[in-house]
Amino acid sequence: MSEQAAAPPTILVVEDDPTINQALADRLTAEGFAVVRAHDGPGAVAAFGAAAVDLAVLDLMLPGFDGLEVCRRIQATRPVPVLMLTARDEETDVLVGLGVGADDYVTKPFRMREVVARVRALLRRVARAEQLALAGDGRLAVGDLLLDPAGRRVTVAGSEVHLTPLEFDLLHMLAARPGTVRSREDLMREVWGWADARGTRTLDSHVRTLRAKIGAARVRTVHGVGYALEG
Repeated sequence: MSEQAAAPPTILVVEDDPTINQALADRLTAEGFAVVRAHDGPGAVAAFGAAAVDLAVLDLMLPGFDGLEVCRRIQATRPVPVLMLTARDEETDVLVGLGVGADDYVTKPFRMREVVARVRALLRRVARAEQLALAGDGRLAVGDLLLDPAGRRVTVAGSEVHLTPLEFDLLHMLAARPGTVRSREDLMREVWGWADARGTRTLDSHVRTLRAKIGAARVRTVHGVGYALEG
């Protein structure tokens, strides 16, 4: 008797425009994902609670309450990767969105293949993180910052710091080689699974939120190159 095939990842699509909502659901389904849908903030939170969601594709502007509040509520329940959809490209929108636990963003109008590529990259990142945890990867100490990959916990001067899954992965990559400058391209490729010119804004936004949590001086910027973690 053959083993039962693993269930496909479940994607929560939250978009109030019915045409875009349907198009996203159709494309993701065609790509082999299971899809649950919602059209407003309350519906998104309810759908998340009712299904074993692996990733959310979440519009910023929604009826009921916006995508930022949806992101806060679902991340407080169970952290999952979140891909934000926004019609605005202002840095403040991106920073606020990433600050509540969004992992990446796509600006409208977008190409469906770009959304699919970002979804796959985020899911690959989660799979890599789970493999590290199962392998019991060793703890890292950089000054008074301690990082436990197996437990996915970080403490600074003895106090635990809450990081989103992607912030943790970014810090882990920097902590693996403290004092060494990691290029933007390497960070985007290894943490997000992709790299392009627009991706540097996503990286910079995450570095800002990471600095706010662990201390600004710990992450050194080398202009034109990348970042390094200092003790």
